[in-house]
Amino acid sequence: MADPIETRPPLPPFTRETAIQKVRAAEDGWNTRDPERVSLAYTMDSVWRNRAEFTHGRAEIVGFLRRKWAKELDYRLIKELWAFTENRIAVRFAYEWHDDSNNWFRSYGNENWEFDERGLMARRHASINDLPIREADRLYHWPLGRRPDDHPGLSELGL
Repeated sequence: MADPIETRPPLPPFTRETAIQKVRAAEDGWNTRDPERVSLAYTMDSVWRNRAEFTHGRAEIVGFLRRKWAKELDYRLIKELWAFTENRIAVRFAYEWHDDSNNWFRSYGNENWEFDERGLMARRHASINDLPIREADRLYHWPLGRRPDDHPGLSELGL
């Protein structure tokens, strides 16, 4: 899938500034809803826990993301830095989506990330809860894709 010597800046050890850059890069990637592209941010043998699903390696990550975005339609995500150390970052996030019956949800969660020396994510642990919302209560209205720079983040939205 990718060259084994690739890097994904910013690289650890992280500063507050580079951790924020890493979080925004992850948000931007996930907002593409492109499983192959997103998988390139992870090591070839990356280990995930997402809710109750355990995923190992890029091929399983791609399969997981294909299933996710086939179910979670019109997906829009915002991530925010919570904490960081040399090679670890904790984030909180919320995303909005609807199912094929047009039932809307806002999913809230936290992720713990661990990176290798090349800046690729080797471990991802996610805890997520889904809150049904009315379509009128949606807060994310930008066109599908990258969140505009002037769109409020989680803290500004009171989430």
